[in-house]
Amino acid sequence: MPELPDSLRSVIRHDVPASLVVFLVALPLSLGIAIASGAPVMAGLIAAVVGGIVVGSLGGSPLQVSGPAAGLTVVVAQLVDSVGWQVTCLITVGAGLLQIVFGLSRIAQAALAIAPVVVHAMLAGIGVTIALQQIHVLLGGSSASSAWANITALPSQLTNVHGPDLIVGLTVIAILMLWSRLPSRVRAVPGPLVAIAAATLLAMALSLNAERIQLNGDFFDSIALPALPQGNWGAVALGIVTVALIASVESLLSAVAVDKMHTGPRTDFNREMIGQGAANTISGLIGGLPVTGVIVRSSTNVATGARTRASAILHGIWVLLFAVLLTPIVQQIPKAALAGLLVVIGIQLVKLAHLRLARRTGDLWVYAVTLSAVVFLNLLEGVAIGLALAVAIVVWRVVRAEMHVEPFGTSGSRQWRVSVTGSLSFLGLPRLNRTLSAVPAGAHVTLVLDTDFLDHAASDMISDWRRAHEATGGSVHIEEIGVARLAHAPSSPPRRHATRSQARSLMPWTTWQRLLRSPQISDTEPTKDAVSQGIDHFHETVADILRPHTRPLADGQQPEALFITCADSRIVPNIITSSGPGDLFTVRNIGNLIAQETGQDSSIDAAIEFALRHLQVRSIVVCGHSGCGAMTALLNSQPHPAHATHLSSWLEHGRPSLEAFFTAHPARQSASTAGYGPVDQLGIVNVAVGVQRLETHPLVREHPGGVNVIGLFFDIGPARVIEVDADGIASVPSSIHPE
Repeated sequence: MPELPDSLRSVIRHDVPASLVVFLVALPLSLGIAIASGAPVMAGLIAAVVGGIVVGSLGGSPLQVSGPAAGLTVVVAQLVDSVGWQVTCLITVGAGLLQIVFGLSRIAQAALAIAPVVVHAMLAGIGVTIALQQIHVLLGGSSASSAWANITALPSQLTNVHGPDLIVGLTVIAILMLWSRLPSRVRAVPGPLVAIAAATLLAMALSLNAERIQLNGDFFDSIALPALPQGNWGAVALGIVTVALIASVESLLSAVAVDKMHTGPRTDFNREMIGQGAANTISGLIGGLPVTGVIVRSSTNVATGARTRASAILHGIWVLLFAVLLTPIVQQIPKAALAGLLVVIGIQLVKLAHLRLARRTGDLWVYAVTLSAVVFLNLLEGVAIGLALAVAIVVWRVVRAEMHVEPFGTSGSRQWRVSVTGSLSFLGLPRLNRTLSAVPAGAHVTLVLDTDFLDHAASDMISDWRRAHEATGGSVHIEEIGVARLAHAPSSPPRRHATRSQARSLMPWTTWQRLLRSPQISDTEPTKDAVSQGIDHFHETVADILRPHTRPLADGQQPEALFITCADSRIVPNIITSSGPGDLFTVRNIGNLIAQETGQDSSIDAAIEFALRHLQVRSIVVCGHSGCGAMTALLNSQPHPAHATHLSSWLEHGRPSLEAFFTAHPARQSASTAGYGPVDQLGIVNVAVGVQRLETHPLVREHPGGVNVIGLFFDIGPARVIEVDADGIASVPSSIHPE
């Protein structure tokens, strides 16, 4: 018997099992979304079949799985209510053709030019709308056409609860809430499938009078051509654009998220758009719901080990076989069971992490306004309003300069300091005038300009004010520490530059000292040592920015993670993790070594105990780096000079990593495959061994709620952070490559 090709063996080993799991996740979701959309139940299964097979075959994201998505539920429900189901199918066809045009014109990536906070708020608004609709079905009633109507009708619905429907719906919700807390072996079975099956069996066993799903014929009976509208072509055209835009954005954002989950081929966005368009055209032609890339199914696909697009295609085939052969099973499912599933899905679309991110980044108003507009107006208007507000805020932030004025020096010295940071244009002249007017006549003023943009109008105002102030007997000393200069404003159009304070935040001392000595940057030669200069720069340009973030931390800390890394001066944890004060509880030692037995290194054990029991951190990170001196010493079996007994004793903690390296640890193989030399291979093995040790550490293993253990390796040359697990390299950033 001939041996199977490697590619076929890989499909059988990896893609077939993954496709079965994705099928089990997709089945209840497709049914629930169809019901929530007001469409025929089979329309959800038709869309799942077409999405799996067509997009799986033609799309540009090999591991993304497509099908009916909650993101379009509200839009489809409104279309069905206003123009009818068959015309909605025509709209789906038109949206698909428009998506194909997007792909062929190679503008697919333009759909990504939407602020993430708007997308997050859009999804949250959809979730709230779905939950408000389906709570009525769960209580035994029917949902209204608008969110406001659902809210106002809720008190009446609560007084007319249908017991059997409520029992079934609450059963689904309870199972889904408990499922994530069960052992991973149990969670290998999809929670939605278990919840729907359990609720259906409960309804059958207790003979509950809960309303069941009604099907008008089998799968092939449900296939129907779209119909032309009887007038109202404007609504149809608007529907086509709305469905096309939302489906495109959701699919592309899902593809971006999927790319971050694996190290395989990256997404071809234009090809993906053509695949999505083809699927929507076909789905609409045969009576299916609109299709998009779905992050729930796609993440399940990656997590269960899919390697190629065969998994998505096979999942569509399994849905087709189920819909054709097992239709009677569908009719036993209570509507309240799917309502309970959709309530949970809707609530899960409102992510607290997105809310916290919006608050930290100052975008909470954008989030709140977009969410409210999506819920109480409609999805397209909500997104448009959110985008308009986001653009307005961006423009305001870009053109707005930070200005501070204050006296300094000894009492009665009449010395004042005025600092301006950011972009200074004619839009900021009223505020600049108020700031400069606060300086009393005759004062000695230091005006510090750290600007990345400075136009002629601002330059004129500063020059006029300087002349007027000096006429009162005062003096003005101007320090231009930014790269936009007053002298350039009258002679050339203004350009935006990176401010030197921004650049210094990432520069080593030696680099910005060299810049300071350049006559193009500064007129003065520094005389202080590097530490003192750095402190002066901090007080001049960074302290005011940092202060609002440090004030709330004055009385305590609540870091997100314990960060264990090397003492090497080239590793700056807050930069490589984009974190700030209060985020990381950091422990550094030579070689980021973690003792293999509890008690061997009390400093690490004490840090773990304090971080977990007192600070309640949720993650522990161990981070190694390229070119590590400790790894070099271990590999050369010369850990120290003859007299360095303390170093010798410490590096003994690295012996387990060295032994793992020489016994062909999987991490060494993955590092070698990635092109790293022996020293860096040992560094990656050392991180993998550290991750394994942390996962089995008694304090970590016994911590209630569990702890997320993360391994990182910082490749210094290309400034690239690689994720490492107990088996080696787990993820490499696709957008950055070694130099």
